[in-house]
Amino acid sequence: MAMDVEIPAMGESVSEVILIEWLKEDGEYVERDEAVCVLETDKANVDLPAPAAGVLKHGAELDSTLGIGAVIASIEEGDKPAVEEAEAPQSAPEERGPEPATEQAAEKALSPAARRLAEEQGVDVASVEGTGKNGLITKEDVRTAIDVQETPKAQSLPPTPQPVAPSAAPPAVSDGDGQRREPMSRLRQRIAQHLVSAQHSAAMLTTFNEIDLSAVMELRARYKERFTEVHGISLGFMSFFSRAAVLALREFPAVNAQIDGTDVVYNDYVHLGIAVSTERGLVVPVLRRAEQMSMAEIESEIKRLAFGARDNKLAMDELSGGTFTITNGGVFGSLLSTPIINAPQSGILGMHAIQQRPVAVDGQVVIRPMMYVALSYDHRIIDGQQSVKFLVRLKELVEDPARLMLEV
Repeated sequence: MAMDVEIPAMGESVSEVILIEWLKEDGEYVERDEAVCVLETDKANVDLPAPAAGVLKHGAELDSTLGIGAVIASIEEGDKPAVEEAEAPQSAPEERGPEPATEQAAEKALSPAARRLAEEQGVDVASVEGTGKNGLITKEDVRTAIDVQETPKAQSLPPTPQPVAPSAAPPAVSDGDGQRREPMSRLRQRIAQHLVSAQHSAAMLTTFNEIDLSAVMELRARYKERFTEVHGISLGFMSFFSRAAVLALREFPAVNAQIDGTDVVYNDYVHLGIAVSTERGLVVPVLRRAEQMSMAEIESEIKRLAFGARDNKLAMDELSGGTFTITNGGVFGSLLSTPIINAPQSGILGMHAIQQRPVAVDGQVVIRPMMYVALSYDHRIIDGQQSVKFLVRLKELVEDPARLMLEV
């Protein structure tokens, strides 16, 4: 019996997707829940799992735009064919001899996406080592080969940015002026629309403060190794700020609320968004019920979501529904910025680089590790006093980590 593989609901505001990569060949046997293709949405790229085990039959072309509920493939349900299990003995080296790999053999060793990229970039796949299952050459293997081939050029020419997805043809150059035109990905288009919409629809203001991280750094230095031994995860700065934000949001619920028409919707929970930069653009995975998480759970979940975002392994419900967001431009060296609200949320916290700066403490000038923090907020729902007090409360909690444990 054949089962249709449909485009599932992808969360809020996602109405269509683009098929950008088949992970399984037409006619290949797939296991239940095994990823069969990659779909690009206006939030992120996601893998589509097989709803059943059986033989896959492609039903859509690459780069096609598909609506929610559209049939993208079908699966003829059944057990794995015995012929596939017997393929390994048939490929014994004694029968083939020491002949060079033929084009047909190379084709069999390539994933569809890798074959497509190799053909577009003129890569000799015979010299590419496959890192996939059973030596399968993946798209990343081909990209690595391309990077190796271009290394001599990089030594004599300034590096040029590489496109996230391969183009069908080399970028066009206009009149020798060094310009090139590339279509924006759906994710980049959505980010652009989202940011412009946020600025136009909210009365956005930003307030600033600075935080002395001496106590946090001392605590990390003292317990970092033990924390890793006990919890299996390293102790970073983000868990301190995340926990502090959760406690501050409890005291200032308007910062965790949102406007719906003429109503204000208050959330008694914190779905904390953590902005993650990927090669495709900025995505914001969400820590659900962050108020119920320990420091170790926050660190573990942030790490899982960050890797998932970069590897296209997140489900759509992990990328939507946030009530407050934290973004850390400090990892790129930013000293100060005004982050843009992630609508329909009403507030976003911006972290920045840690710098050793002279500060006055008890009448003395001392050198301390300092960080500027910024809170951008929607003034329609959050008063200036609330925004300032929220940031002051966050500062108190981070500068005295014992408050985080005691919740005082």
